[in-house]
Amino acid sequence: MSKNPTALIIDDEPDICELLSLTLQGMDIDTHTAGNLAGARTLLNRRNFDICLTDMRLPDGNGLDLVEWMQNNTPEVPVAVITAHGNVESAVQALKLGAFDFVSKPVNVPALRKLVQTSLRINKHRLGGGDKQLLGTSDAIAGVREMIAKVARSQAPVHIGGESGTGKELVARLIHESGPRASKPFVPVNCGAIPGELMESEFFGHKKGSFTGAVSDKDGLFVAAEGGTLFLDEVADLPLHMQVKLLRVIQEKAVRPVGETLEKAVDVRLLSATHKDLAEQVRHGSFREDLYYRINVIEMRVPALRQRPEDIDALANYFLSKLGTEMNIADPRLDAQASRALREYSFPGNVRELENILERALTLCDDGKITVDDIQLRGETQASPDEFGDTTLLAQLDDLQRDAIVKALEETRYNKTKAAKLLGISFRALRYRIKKLGIE
Repeated sequence: MSKNPTALIIDDEPDICELLSLTLQGMDIDTHTAGNLAGARTLLNRRNFDICLTDMRLPDGNGLDLVEWMQNNTPEVPVAVITAHGNVESAVQALKLGAFDFVSKPVNVPALRKLVQTSLRINKHRLGGGDKQLLGTSDAIAGVREMIAKVARSQAPVHIGGESGTGKELVARLIHESGPRASKPFVPVNCGAIPGELMESEFFGHKKGSFTGAVSDKDGLFVAAEGGTLFLDEVADLPLHMQVKLLRVIQEKAVRPVGETLEKAVDVRLLSATHKDLAEQVRHGSFREDLYYRINVIEMRVPALRQRPEDIDALANYFLSKLGTEMNIADPRLDAQASRALREYSFPGNVRELENILERALTLCDDGKITVDDIQLRGETQASPDEFGDTTLLAQLDDLQRDAIVKALEETRYNKTKAAKLLGISFRALRYRIKKLGIE
């Protein structure tokens, strides 16, 4: 009995099925084919597959129907869609519905091989582990952990929003480390730190002699991240001419180094982040709308520290332990008044500011014991519960959540699965919140 991986190919064009089958068989993958949705569902119900490739246009429906069906019936099988050249909308919609990746027609065989190799690593990789570094017990941070586990398996581009200092790069690293690309490079780049005239060379590489100063061939950031993840931090700072080139790379899955005539296929997971409002940047014309929808297929937001004050103690203890080791201070600690002051502070600089405050305080304090006089805050604190009358801040947040959930349930006629999708959370998270908030 064969122990080779198995693939299901769905396309009503025999020539395409044969091309895809031969390509995968050359990779020691056993293939099965179907010409329509009905045949595909029958095969998926009968046996296990390691990957599924489906065309978008089928005689009895389209690939999106199959992607949605598989998410409900065979979610363990990665599915990639084959789209017509330039059909951005279909590719984005497939990724939103849960497709692992996509490939454009005419099929680029090297890119297809890389896609399949990455998908096969999914079934060999156990998710989890990495997000243990994301400290805190609040509902807000639990939701981020849950989202990390969910998106780590996908290859869809993820955009991470949030204020400066909230830990967006850490979240990007955890998505990488929790997925099938964990053994490959994670390459972070600050888009605002690269001079405009060097951007194309930095991202795509260059050939020797292609411009003044190009004394040797150079691989760009996409090639450096081959097989892994490229994290574009502060992506809103990309100039418009680079946004056009980045869009093409995402669509074609290939880069062309400066001075080169041939393109090079690349297999890279793209994550991005910015503290700016990207939708607002699109409205102002400083960010391309088509690129916005390509990098923002899945959106997640890292909460500000003031939105999860119950996590401050855990974060403070972690930073003190780390700083104590670095500064050779045994058993650094906060006294009760200092801890209370931190919990009541609004942290405009978020987690990064908390670490800086503790580092400064540990330098100034005596014998590793930090008092309220050692921590230098900006002079603003969160309002006390009394300032909200009979309602605490947490109760107000509960009311906002309750209203949003009730509205979503009403709009979906109390279909919890659809309501969870509308709210952008998992079914399990919705069920937990309904119970916690006492929603009938």
